[in-house]
Amino acid sequence: MSDLFGAAGLEEDAPRPLADRLRPATLGDVVGQDHILAPDAPLGRMVAARRLSSAILWGPPGVGKTTIARLLADATDMHFEQISAIFTGVADLRKVFDAAKGRRSTGQGTLLFVDEIHRFNRAQQDSFLPHMEDGAIVLIGATTENPSFELNAAILSRAQVLVLRRLDEAGLETLLSRAEAARHPLPLTAEARETLVAMADGDGRFLLNLAEELLSLPPGETLDAQALTAALARRAPIYDKGREGHYNLISALHKSVRGSDPDAALYWLARMLKGGEDPLYIARRVVRMAVEDIGLADPQALTQAMAAKDLYDFVGSPEGELAIAQAVLYMATAPKSNAAYVAYKAAMKAAGETGSLDPPMHILNAPTAMMKEMGYGSGYDYDHDAPDAFSGRDYFPEAMGRTRFYAPVPRGFEREIGKRLEYWEGLRRKRGGG
Repeated sequence: MSDLFGAAGLEEDAPRPLADRLRPATLGDVVGQDHILAPDAPLGRMVAARRLSSAILWGPPGVGKTTIARLLADATDMHFEQISAIFTGVADLRKVFDAAKGRRSTGQGTLLFVDEIHRFNRAQQDSFLPHMEDGAIVLIGATTENPSFELNAAILSRAQVLVLRRLDEAGLETLLSRAEAARHPLPLTAEARETLVAMADGDGRFLLNLAEELLSLPPGETLDAQALTAALARRAPIYDKGREGHYNLISALHKSVRGSDPDAALYWLARMLKGGEDPLYIARRVVRMAVEDIGLADPQALTQAMAAKDLYDFVGSPEGELAIAQAVLYMATAPKSNAAYVAYKAAMKAAGETGSLDPPMHILNAPTAMMKEMGYGSGYDYDHDAPDAFSGRDYFPEAMGRTRFYAPVPRGFEREIGKRLEYWEGLRRKRGGG
């Protein structure tokens, strides 16, 4: 029996998963979360003062949310009550709250740990509020989803959101060392050990489950990386197309393109495709990149984006993804300009502020004699008949005056557009249209 098992009161041959048997016995044993557990960190200060306040633990799977909640209760002598939002109904909640009130009357507080708290509906979440306010419970909720999207504002106003980090290589290596101390060294080469850590994808529980499989193999030769991947099922990347992971990765792709980093853009594209994202969704976002971030700096960008979408429609998967990758590379390496995007927003704002100003009379059509008599179209200059095919007249409402919305950047094709506009502005001043 190892010291860790002794501290936890577990026997080495107990029929429990290795991840459960190696659960930390104290908050100091928790790996990778010092930013919330250290003495000068939020939970560390609460434990030192022996006064917990409600909190939401937000983080990926396998980083210690349940363990931290249990150890917080131990460190503050509170009763630990655990429920899951998946299996708990209104009647169950009522029993939990009544029991907490009974314990409070005897002087003991209740730490109520709610796993997957985001799965409770709004009404169920609201049911916690009076019991949090009167001190019957200290709520510790655990969620893998962004609390801003999934939890009531009333809950968030009464509970501190603490972000737990995915475990880094050093943290995962610590867990492997604990597993080996409890059993025996893993039969892996150094390269295979690195591969095993990478397969865990920051999830400590998953890493220990993989280690348990390896520790249970019959004694034999040491596994290299190839033999390891053959022996273990590779984990699918964590990617929820309907939730925050979806928005985080498309944001990473879009901003890598905007930042002219083709290699990072390809990586995030690959992450999304590996996670099962609909390629047509990505193609639509690439079209948006073409008009929002490149615009007239390279007018071909929109053509490339639409061609990629059409090719995917025509050829399908997997060949169609190559066209999307090519379009992403084109966007990332194209000159960048948001001048059209900015100009459009400014024009929309001006249109909303200026109301229903009429166009100047000289550019109004005059299909009837009466309209001609009223001055419709009077003085209109047909630009094709003017020198340089440019009359220099003002086409804004007379009450508004000229306004500059579009300012081309000195990059790509917009450099030439800028020269053209500057030339026309000079002619306009000469001919009195400005």
